[in-house]
Amino acid sequence: MTCKRLTRSFALMTLLAVAAPASAQESVASFYKGKTITVVVGTSAGGGYDTYSRLMARYMTKHIPGNPVVVVQNMPGAASNLAAGYVYGVAPRDGTFIVAPFPASIIETLISEKAQTRFDASKFNYLGSANSDVYVCLSRADSGIKTLDDAMTKEIIVGATADGGSTRDFPTLLNKVLGTKFNVVNGYAGTREITLALEKGEVQGQCGTGWSSISSLKPDWFRDGTVNIVVQEEATGYPELNAKGIKRTVDFAKTQEQRQMLELLYSQEIFGRPYMVGPEVPAERVEALRQAFMETWKDPELVAEAAKMKLDIGALSGADVQSVVTKVFATPPSVIAKVKSALAIMR
Repeated sequence: MTCKRLTRSFALMTLLAVAAPASAQESVASFYKGKTITVVVGTSAGGGYDTYSRLMARYMTKHIPGNPVVVVQNMPGAASNLAAGYVYGVAPRDGTFIVAPFPASIIETLISEKAQTRFDASKFNYLGSANSDVYVCLSRADSGIKTLDDAMTKEIIVGATADGGSTRDFPTLLNKVLGTKFNVVNGYAGTREITLALEKGEVQGQCGTGWSSISSLKPDWFRDGTVNIVVQEEATGYPELNAKGIKRTVDFAKTQEQRQMLELLYSQEIFGRPYMVGPEVPAERVEALRQAFMETWKDPELVAEAAKMKLDIGALSGADVQSVVTKVFATPPSVIAKVKSALAIMR
């Protein structure tokens, strides 16, 4: 092949390489133009997951090719497994429905037979996570419980959503693994309702609650000493809370197996606010939504609004979340079985 032909071939390949992504972008824009994307939030309105999703929806439209309208729909129930199951198997699998569930719903399909009949979390297409989170246990100042050591000797009522939700599973695992005496009461629609119940004295505490959302939604609690931060439910802890000397539950583990059990449940905090679309969504739309997701959380206007709302922003990419989920699903069966037994999950 002559030098001139080589040059022409190289130029043609370069042109095709540039044209392919451009063509895919045009296809995505053509599909989304004039359409509506629904973000299905797996909890009630007013809570942390709802707040993050509505913030995202206000800015995401300008970052998606075709600029579709983005709306939020709340679908609480079954610790957000209802919403996840809907987007997985009922809603159109065309990229017009995004689910924002509790991260526990992802772990749930590892340790619950009933969840496995609703969806397979390993098959979702992950767009990313708005942030990583650290969960905490809180208690009313008048509860008599200030530390996890106290919770091992005195019983308090903690509010929870349902089996499979972090507000239920986290304190339940602490009871079984570390010997705490949390009286876990299910039935609340979301963290907002649990928070209201705590304020009214209907419950004395709550666990499995994201520090980033509760500290932004209820800053007066911590400023006025209304509640105690009993413990951090996370493997490494949050720098601000570590500096205050708030202990982590893993510090109380007596064996390596106990620590592994806690860490399996806590892995969901890495993808603290996940967003996914169902299986079979065309790859070019998944990629476009992933890119739009990251651009949205870096949008200067969103960042400024989040700062005013005191919301913690630190988005993880869809590829990163997908990688973490893959690792979680590779957890040794013996550890999964222990957690499953401790939570008594046959639901």
